[in-house]
Amino acid sequence: MNSGIGLVFPGQGSQSVGMGKALCDAHPRLKQIYDEASSVLGYDSAALCFEGPAERLNLTENTQPALLVSSIAAFKTLDSAGLKPVAVAGHSLGEYSALVAAGGVSFRDAVGLVQKRGRYMSEAVPPGTGQVAALLGLTPDVVREVCREASAVGVVAAANFNSPGQVVIAGEKAAVERAIELAKSKGCKKAIPLPVSVPVHTPLMQIAADRLSKDLAAVQWTDLATPLINNAEAKPISRADEIQPSLVRQLPSSVLWEDSVQAMAKLGVTTFIEVGPGTVLTGLIKRILPDAKLLNVHDPKSLDATLQALGAAHSA
Repeated sequence: MNSGIGLVFPGQGSQSVGMGKALCDAHPRLKQIYDEASSVLGYDSAALCFEGPAERLNLTENTQPALLVSSIAAFKTLDSAGLKPVAVAGHSLGEYSALVAAGGVSFRDAVGLVQKRGRYMSEAVPPGTGQVAALLGLTPDVVREVCREASAVGVVAAANFNSPGQVVIAGEKAAVERAIELAKSKGCKKAIPLPVSVPVHTPLMQIAADRLSKDLAAVQWTDLATPLINNAEAKPISRADEIQPSLVRQLPSSVLWEDSVQAMAKLGVTTFIEVGPGTVLTGLIKRILPDAKLLNVHDPKSLDATLQALGAAHSA
């Protein structure tokens, strides 16, 4: 069951109240994953994921552990099916889920790390001063040029190169607004302000990265059982000593998602399984690799469909 399979794990923005509940109800053993997370976090992780409220779930330092826990619960349902992926990757926060799945760090340590990561990110920039927006219809080079020009009024950078024609920019409010004006003058089809206030993956996150590096250094890392395509360079990494510096670079650097998906394809991935809440990454991969086979696991129905598709592929 390992021919050409790649696992991808979602990041912030994929969360919703109720995520993971149906899967946990159908597989009661998953409750122990939520219980372990709760013992690290100091609150009931399952209650927050399953019942909300949304305002609390959407606080960055709560969102990140909630997505990690939900993604690993979904992964455990696949893992027991004997899956052996060719490569793994995660979008921003999802990189931590991918590292747990690849055996690079214990689940328990990852939960504590992402709680701190979310807190440091929130504290790095005063509330209301940052802005994030998606630009549609421009090439990466044009977006970089737009950000360079807009930097005259403040910090702005390309945060996520998500798929052909979709780049997310982030930074200080005035600079992001200026970048949007410039982008429109250069043929941007649409600029969509996103409901995220933390300008992650910009130089404004260097403070958070410096704080996080101390926590990363205190954790035990292990060589990966499966290569991880990292966000910062879209390169495969598998040695324990590569993980920590890569995660520190990740926060102030752009997420090279389009390049990461292409790198997975070069390693032989033809089937991508999005593991965890939502189907955001499935939508992006469809635009990056129109011929790839796309599956996801976030509830019993999608799990059954994925296992059936893999079983058919495996017996073929």
